[in-house]
Amino acid sequence: MIKYIEESADYLQSKGFENPEIGIILGTGLGQLVDELDIIKSISYNHIPNFPSATVEFHKGKLLYGNLGGKRVVVMQGRFHVYEGYSLQEVTFPVRIMEKLGIHTLLVSNAAGAVNLKFKKGDLMLIDDHINLQGSSPLAFKGVSELGERFTDMSAPYNPELNTKFETIAQENDIPLHKGVYASVVGPQLETRAEYRMLKIIGADAVGMSTVPEIIVANHLGLKTAAVSVLTDECDPDHLAPINIEEIIAMATKAEPHMITLFKELIKTL
Repeated sequence: MIKYIEESADYLQSKGFENPEIGIILGTGLGQLVDELDIIKSISYNHIPNFPSATVEFHKGKLLYGNLGGKRVVVMQGRFHVYEGYSLQEVTFPVRIMEKLGIHTLLVSNAAGAVNLKFKKGDLMLIDDHINLQGSSPLAFKGVSELGERFTDMSAPYNPELNTKFETIAQENDIPLHKGVYASVVGPQLETRAEYRMLKIIGADAVGMSTVPEIIVANHLGLKTAAVSVLTDECDPDHLAPINIEEIIAMATKAEPHMITLFKELIKTL
């Protein structure tokens, strides 16, 4: 893996991806942040050596480099998931590349379902903690200790200082922002009524199919991390309606301006 990381990073540096400070991963339906970015370089994933290719139709599949909030950033426009057939090591490979390029902070967004019925679709949730239900770890491979501490501490996987800044920015801009626990499942199928009940019992406030592997690897690499979920549907097991993916994406797009404000204002302070 070290060889692959070096090859990918060397390629991107040769294309002008020079010393980014912050990495950003954009989730499902959350692409408008790109419009705020002063893009210097843009490269399709399938042009980057050793990089996976995005297979989900609503994920763009580009790595962008540019300026945002006065900082140099590298942005994943589209991410990878276990449900696409990738291993957890492949899903998180881009995080390792961004760290190799020089980032010190990783900001993550996703679309998620609201398990906590006090939260409503269209709301934002700052992730305070998570539950890994993906069945394995992105750190479970031979040689992981050559890249960082094998037994990575996860007592505070989401940086408290960044989370406090997010909450302050939300208050200053009148943006409703919940705080809660995100459960990450494999997917791609949505949850059953019984599974939603289980998630509530074990303490989840929201559920999705991403983010946790990337956060684990970011902590393994010593990066500061923070993540925000756009809640796109309400997971009420007693009144569960068939899911509509188009509606989920539309809800994420509608709620995204608030998330953009949070990310832009936070980046200015870093």
